[in-house]
Amino acid sequence: MRITAEELLQRYAAGERDFTGVDLSGADLSGINLTGANLSFANLSSANLIGSNLSGANLFRVRLDNAELVGANFAGADLRRAKLESVYVRGSANFAGTDLRDASLTVLFEGVNLTGADLSGADLYRSCLEDTILRDANLTGADLTNVSFRNVDFTNANLIDVTNMSFDSHDTVILHNTTMPDGSIITDNRWSG
Repeated sequence: MRITAEELLQRYAAGERDFTGVDLSGADLSGINLTGANLSFANLSSANLIGSNLSGANLFRVRLDNAELVGANFAGADLRRAKLESVYVRGSANFAGTDLRDASLTVLFEGVNLTGADLSGADLYRSCLEDTILRDANLTGADLTNVSFRNVDFTNANLIDVTNMSFDSHDTVILHNTTMPDGSIITDNRWSG
């Protein structure tokens, strides 16, 4: 169901929180507050979400491909099986505690907080993680094929059974109390290629 940004904001202000399956593709939603809204199965492709607050929102199976997420707050949001492809996430975007299980992520995360995020089973194929915090994150079974890691903090992260994780000469990572793909624990290491 296609709705306008104005209609969404009016309905949210009136107390409505269930926007399951709405089509807001290309909408300007910059700076909006949709805390706790249910946008599962919504289409937010190419939407402008710069500076928006979607903390605690249900974004299960949402489409966010080509969306603008600079400075967006997704803390504690449910982004399971979401599609974030061709997305550039930067500018202190907050994904702390976000559930990104089985999400499809072909993204550039630059300066993003993913502390405590659940990325188990996520597909990060060809993503770039730059100045990204993944402390206490769960990446069990994630696909890290051709992912580049530039100044990434994996302190206390769980990397068990990740697929194709490798570091190249441009990568810099912090591995402190990090559980590696084979189950071993790196107690204190900063790896730089």
